[in-house]
Amino acid sequence: MDAEALLSAVFPTCQPLRVSSAARASCIFLFRGSAVRGSRKAEWGSENSVPTAPEGVARSTPVFVQPADICVSPQLQPEQLDCGAAHLQHPLAIVNPVTATPIFTHSGLTAVAVASVNNYTVVFLGTASGGLLKAMSGLFSLQINLDSTMKVISRRSILVAYGEPVHPIMQFDPSDSTYLYLMTSYQMTRVKVAACSQYSTCTECLAAADAYCGWCTMETRCSLQHECTNFTGANFWASVSEGVQQCPSMTILEPEINIDKENPALIIQINGTIPNLNGTNISCDYGNNIHTVARVAGDYVNQFIYCSLLPHKKYPAFPDDQDHVVVETSLRVNNKNIIRANFTIYDCKRIGHIYPKRACTSCLSARWKCHWCPSTYSCVSNHSQCEDALRVEQKKIDCPQIVPAPLEPMPTGVSRNIMISLANATFSKETALECHFGTDGTFEARWVNSSAVECVHVLLHTSEKSHRFPVNLQLKDKPDRFIDSPEVMTVEVYNCATGSADCSQCLGREDLGHRCLWSESSSSCRLQTEPPQVSEVCPPPEIRKAEASCCCPSPLALLPPASSIHRVVCQTGEAPEAFSDVVTVNVSREGRSRERYSYVLPVVQSIAPQNGPKAGGTRVTIRGSRLDVGSELRVLINSSKQCTDLSRTDSTITCTMPAVALTTAVPVCVQFENKSCASHNITFKYEKNPVISDINPKKSQISGGRIITLEGRGFGLVQNVSMAVRGIGREHTVGVLARRGPGMQQGCVPAARSCAAGAQPQDGLERSWCGALTCSHSCFQRCKVHTDTAITCPSPAASNLTVGSKPAPVDFYLNGRLYSDERSALDEEMYSEEASHISKFSLGYYADPQFSTAKKEKWIKHHPGEPLTLVIHKEPDSLGLESNEYQVKIGLISCEIQIVSDKVIHCSINESLSSSERQLPVTIQVGKFNYTIAMLHLGGGETAIIVSIVICSILLVLSVVALFVFCTKSRRAERYWQKTLLQMEEMESQIREEIRKGFAELQTDMTDLTKELNRSQGIPFLEYKHFVTRTFFPKCSSLYEECYILPSQQLSSQVGSQVQETHPLLVGEWKIPENCRPNMEEGISLFSTLLNNKHFLIVFVHALEQQKDFAVRDRCNLASLLTIALHGKLEYYTSIMKDLLVDLIDASASKNPKLMLRRTESVVEKMLTNWMSICMYSYLRETVGEPFFLLICAIKQQINKGSIDAITGKARYTLNEEWLLRENIEAKPRNLNVSFQGCGMDSLSVRAMDTDTLSQVKEKILEAFCKNVPYSQWPRVEDVDLEWFATSTDSYILRDLDDTSVVEDGRKKLNTLAHYKIPEGASLAMSLTDKKDTTLSRVKDLDTEKYFHLVLPTDESVEHKKSHRQSHRKKVLPEIYLTRLLSTKGTLQKFLDDLFKAILSIRDDKPPVAVKYFFDFLEEQAEKRGITDPDTLHIWKTNSLPLRFWVNILKNPQFVFDIDKTDHIDACLSVIAQAFIDACSLSDLQLGKDSPTNKLLYAKEIPEYRKIVQRYYKQIHDMPPLSEQEMNAHLAEESRKYRNEFNTNVAMAEIYKYAKRYRSQIVAALDANPTTKRTQLQHKFEQVIALMEDNIYESCSEA
Repeated sequence: MDAEALLSAVFPTCQPLRVSSAARASCIFLFRGSAVRGSRKAEWGSENSVPTAPEGVARSTPVFVQPADICVSPQLQPEQLDCGAAHLQHPLAIVNPVTATPIFTHSGLTAVAVASVNNYTVVFLGTASGGLLKAMSGLFSLQINLDSTMKVISRRSILVAYGEPVHPIMQFDPSDSTYLYLMTSYQMTRVKVAACSQYSTCTECLAAADAYCGWCTMETRCSLQHECTNFTGANFWASVSEGVQQCPSMTILEPEINIDKENPALIIQINGTIPNLNGTNISCDYGNNIHTVARVAGDYVNQFIYCSLLPHKKYPAFPDDQDHVVVETSLRVNNKNIIRANFTIYDCKRIGHIYPKRACTSCLSARWKCHWCPSTYSCVSNHSQCEDALRVEQKKIDCPQIVPAPLEPMPTGVSRNIMISLANATFSKETALECHFGTDGTFEARWVNSSAVECVHVLLHTSEKSHRFPVNLQLKDKPDRFIDSPEVMTVEVYNCATGSADCSQCLGREDLGHRCLWSESSSSCRLQTEPPQVSEVCPPPEIRKAEASCCCPSPLALLPPASSIHRVVCQTGEAPEAFSDVVTVNVSREGRSRERYSYVLPVVQSIAPQNGPKAGGTRVTIRGSRLDVGSELRVLINSSKQCTDLSRTDSTITCTMPAVALTTAVPVCVQFENKSCASHNITFKYEKNPVISDINPKKSQISGGRIITLEGRGFGLVQNVSMAVRGIGREHTVGVLARRGPGMQQGCVPAARSCAAGAQPQDGLERSWCGALTCSHSCFQRCKVHTDTAITCPSPAASNLTVGSKPAPVDFYLNGRLYSDERSALDEEMYSEEASHISKFSLGYYADPQFSTAKKEKWIKHHPGEPLTLVIHKEPDSLGLESNEYQVKIGLISCEIQIVSDKVIHCSINESLSSSERQLPVTIQVGKFNYTIAMLHLGGGETAIIVSIVICSILLVLSVVALFVFCTKSRRAERYWQKTLLQMEEMESQIREEIRKGFAELQTDMTDLTKELNRSQGIPFLEYKHFVTRTFFPKCSSLYEECYILPSQQLSSQVGSQVQETHPLLVGEWKIPENCRPNMEEGISLFSTLLNNKHFLIVFVHALEQQKDFAVRDRCNLASLLTIALHGKLEYYTSIMKDLLVDLIDASASKNPKLMLRRTESVVEKMLTNWMSICMYSYLRETVGEPFFLLICAIKQQINKGSIDAITGKARYTLNEEWLLRENIEAKPRNLNVSFQGCGMDSLSVRAMDTDTLSQVKEKILEAFCKNVPYSQWPRVEDVDLEWFATSTDSYILRDLDDTSVVEDGRKKLNTLAHYKIPEGASLAMSLTDKKDTTLSRVKDLDTEKYFHLVLPTDESVEHKKSHRQSHRKKVLPEIYLTRLLSTKGTLQKFLDDLFKAILSIRDDKPPVAVKYFFDFLEEQAEKRGITDPDTLHIWKTNSLPLRFWVNILKNPQFVFDIDKTDHIDACLSVIAQAFIDACSLSDLQLGKDSPTNKLLYAKEIPEYRKIVQRYYKQIHDMPPLSEQEMNAHLAEESRKYRNEFNTNVAMAEIYKYAKRYRSQIVAALDANPTTKRTQLQHKFEQVIALMEDNIYESCSEA
């Protein structure tokens, strides 16, 4: 389009104003901006002139209708005429209109919006199709694409809503112009301007001519331009304007490849829109995971790809009947196939096997370059394989071949010689040939001359009338090698005794060359051995039956005989009048029939019914006489359409009326034998189609059977009605149309019984000629027509719906035709290819109603003869059932329903219940839902009454005796009952209060914690060497006397002085006596050299692992010691680990590969754990450290906000159910002013709880003062005293236990702030003490039999000792406190999400190097072993990284930070680690009410976490592979950074202890290995033993 602005407008065509706007056709015009401005100037003159009430102002279509249909022009002020239409109540117009030609016409256009996209104009039109006579009209949004000439090149329709026109205001989304906002009277819709994803190929995408859509080449999908990666680059995105010819494709320059060709390669030419491929990762993909390397050649305009062909052993198999196979190859760019093409691999040697009877001619005429080799009589692909090969250029006639010639038929069982002529025969007469006659065997062939062969003594047999045998010649010394026979030559063998039942059939075979003779004596046909003396003549023909007894007069024509000679078919001629006579057949002699043939005249009298809907489907019956005459019958409607599904008898013709467009009376013509109409003045009137306005009710139970009433008009024309509910059946079903009648049945039958053979069922619901209806996942119900305005249908049962799902669409079929609202013919004509049926009605399915007796009992006792009243309880539902829809029965007797409410049904039986059975079922039925709610038990007769009287008398006497006892105890019971009620009310009040508090905590704790958490404090990371020792040696090993050596705090004057953690493996002096040092250093040096020998180390590890007493603990220690010893050569360490892993994978693959790496049971598994720890340390500090530390701080701060029992360790706030304090302990916060000369601060305000013990208060004070100091430098709680200054003169030392401690039930309660009654804002001082308090050990280690803090033990022995007053103290159900777990979880959720995101995200699109490298290693090993199960690879990756490294870190934060991991934090981290494990697992969580809470707590988040894990694995997989050089450079850098951190001599010495223990086994293993034996490593190992076992060393060891 040019740059000039265009105005798009929608106008209705000129119609009287009384016609609805929706019924008019509308047009869209494009006005050029210059034309609009020019017309305005022509009307008003210059812009400065003020017009004086011009006559033609505001001539516009009014928004109302005047009585006389006159447009009234409003009076406007001059200042309103200048661009003021936006502020007026009426649109403006001009006297001289601007004219334009409409570019598009459609009915009922209401809105327009225009966009310019890629040199195209896209027009969006809102419409409201339909007229006033329709109940509803369809609403569509139309999209029109225009080119630069304003020509419509494509259009699309989108269904937006139903029944409401689009509002004129239609706007593009200002933030995203690819979406359009539309409004109707009831809704606003945001519609995407294009659905490009529906096109799967480039041709479909560009051929759709949608200006918004284009082909994204590198992503092989149809998309919007901005959705394509690198769309700004050249040739990354192909638009519609470039045409389908620019779709990316490739051409293989040599598409035909000989299978015998050595080292073939493909040369591929790139065509169409493809960016420059230089620098990309490209390969050729042959499917089945077969890839070959490819390279780019040529310039950017003409790109060529050179690609290696797939290996010969991976060629696809040839089809049995083909000499070639077509292979598809795809060009793979950056791990994605973008274009594909086919090439052919051919094998000339297969031609002879596929075409054995014409091998030579097929070889030379093949598409391939094949050659025929006469010496081997085979087809070869290279002429060098045969010296006398016939070239391809030679003609087919050069091949030796049989010259076809007709052969005389020969009788069965008679020997005969057969002559065969040859052409181009190059054989010598010494060449032995055989005659081959199919499966009947072979016969000798004798050379007659150089071009003729005679088959000698050929004897063939057949039991058929005649049979043709193929005649072939084959080489006698080369079976299955035949001389070519391009045209099959056959010989006919006949049997006179078969197929000739009478004389005429026998003698008639003479015309076929069969020498047969009829024998009157035996009444059989036999072979004629001698020429007949006299010509034989058969008797005249006998007509036994004439199948047609009557016919209409018609012209005579003789038809050819049918398949049997017993039958003669002819067409009768026309007769002047009705008569009858015999039938005469003249076949050389004349034969006459016994029965007579009659000419009659059929009479048509009437048709019923005489009217029906114009949609067709009415089944009519035409009555008359002699209507079954003739062989051809047609019933024409209005001389053009035929009445279908014809069936007739002598007096009736029944057929189905077709559909017509208009309501009118049409003539009905009955034609016999294509003659003129036999009916006169018979008409059928087409009426307006029936209209269904509504259905009620719109809900049904799943069992179905609810009566649905159809409301509307015109139902008197309906003969049969079917209701189909879509999407509720398990499989395809077939429903037969329901005829109009009294019954209502379900019409679903299995699909296999739908139609007879030859019928073709269609999707949806269409009548096939077998009279059945087919449907897809629908169920049909027969309906009943009651009146002209009412139809009832029972709802079908639903089999695959879930309760509360979306309502199912409902269709109705009137007279076998799908009912739908009528739309304009224009809509159907323009959009017939896009139109899809949308159900106007829907039916919601809900669960079946639930019933029970009043007391939910299953047995009801009743005495016969007495009236019975049943009270049935009904569970609430959404069905809205009426009282007449219930039916209650007791046995076979109906129970009269009297009262029906939402919850209760009352019914009664006044008659006497009598039955031979003593038990009757009580059933309630709603539609097809039938449920037995109880069994009614009928009591005995007079005997039962007498027994009852006797029992009642005895009871009466006993009652009088018991009355006194009852009266005395009633008062006591009343008092106890009142007391129980009070306790229940109190418990209910406590539960309500606890739930309210839990809800408030969940809403406020998250905000409070985020505000209070101090992010400014530094993160106390451990140094690398301490991280390594804690990770490698988490528990104290038997090899050492010490694990972590933390010297005692020197608290005299320097609080917070740095105290270094020491470990035997950290850098320091190797503590050995000086007199032992030379030998040991030399021995360790030689041993180090051996460990740096790859073959020695692998044999060494395997030898140790094979020892039964080499426990898992020893294996882990050995792996960690090897890691320390080889830390300076991580590249070598990695190669050793990989070799050991390969051995482990081989062992696991033969058993269950999914179990590999699940546990740490071998040396290499611990080595992998250590390797991951080393490689992931930097990533842990830089990325994961901060969110992990914040989570730990958040857990600690949240736990401290509530009460914590110092003895049991249970807390109010936790994630672990086992550590949950299940008591309602009232705790109030106390803000204390504390002074302490330590950790760099003087005084602070510390927040504590009044239920805290004094040790807990000291811990909170130390945490507040030392929050910026590593935990290893904190003073211990036992080393400080806490003093409270109650007044200026009085002060108290606060302790957990003293003389003021309270004793309850024989246990001493720990002192708390509430015990000392310390008020808010109290002043306290904490100081270091030289005298350690030894009266109290660690609080949590105290004996629970002597001490308690918040709650007493709940064992039975203690309960019995409680006083009566104490036993009834306030209690509440302990399970109610489980909501505190959710409160804590909600508070910590953000910190947990941040941690998981940091672990499972890729920073800067680059994962940790070790992760990518190791994952690629696992995938490579799986591919080598043919392991294709993705679950196995997922489990390997999970076991190697998340479970082996991250779970260990999550459970042990003290490995990373210098902090105190309390029992509370450990319990919470265990739950979080379990959630992380579940997120990485593939097994589905089978959770229920009995599942542990640590599984249930994060059950909702686990699916989302799993998606994150899978996305993380996929991102790592999709990244470019890491080379060995890059990985080795990274490992070398890691070794260099921490080069002098560890004492490798100590590690070597500890490894040597294992070598010494298993010396003989190691020597045997080294001697058994060929490589180590050849290099004499066992002798070097013996040298190490000799040096280390010297007497000096022995004395050193003793020292």
